[in-house]
Amino acid sequence: MKIKEKEFENILQELKDLANQMGAKVRFERGDFKGGYCIIRKDKIIVINKLSNLQRKVITLTSALKELGVEDIYLPPKLREIIDELNDNL
Repeated sequence: MKIKEKEFENILQELKDLANQMGAKVRFERGDFKGGYCIIRKDKIIVINKLSNLQRKVITLTSALKELGVEDIYLPPKLREIIDELNDNL
């Protein structure tokens, strides 16, 4: 699947909304890290490097959502395809 650069912003927002529905907070922080999923005091947190480009942010978020377990919930087909394809290429 080929994703246009301007589509990444919408995809990022859809993925953030999905994470919130799954009970996870998405935080954008500065630092020397790629980001990912973690649990802090029973809170599900997905931390994404604020300095990463848009594509890297989407990849990090899709990877974290895979860890959270999106297999058993309904996703729009396009979003499911994006999550599966981006994680297959890691």
